[in-house]
Amino acid sequence: MAVERLSHIGLCVSDLGRSVRFYRDALGFAERSRLDVAGADAEQLVGLSPLKLEAVYLERDGTRVELLHYESPGHVDAGAPSPLNRLGLTHLSFRVSDLAKAEEAISKLGGVVLEHSRIENERYRTKAVFALDPDGQRIELLEAPGDPDALPG
Repeated sequence: MAVERLSHIGLCVSDLGRSVRFYRDALGFAERSRLDVAGADAEQLVGLSPLKLEAVYLERDGTRVELLHYESPGHVDAGAPSPLNRLGLTHLSFRVSDLAKAEEAISKLGGVVLEHSRIENERYRTKAVFALDPDGQRIELLEAPGDPDALPG
């Protein structure tokens, strides 16, 4: 197969500093590199002109997230969070050891906990809730016993 690995997941953000702090301090990512992007080749690749953007690469557990801040032409506001049944990326999911502490960090750093989504399953001793990052990207938080590398269910 020609595909070697997943490189990164890109997220457009409205305030780069705020988003770096959120993903670093609330979700435990570490900054790996920064990249300034402009010029004809970049404009052709992303289909936006004139283009000037800054990208910050963050990493956690072998997964990289690229935060993209478009100085030019700017960003398009997403409005309300998209429903989970809309095609495309729906959410990022994180296993947490303490749901209350994770929620507190998210709220403190500009995110919003979606209280209406909260569930607790006594049989499996799990708790889960959805939250939003500062720009409305949906984030699932799951507290469950056992191996943190295990898949849900």
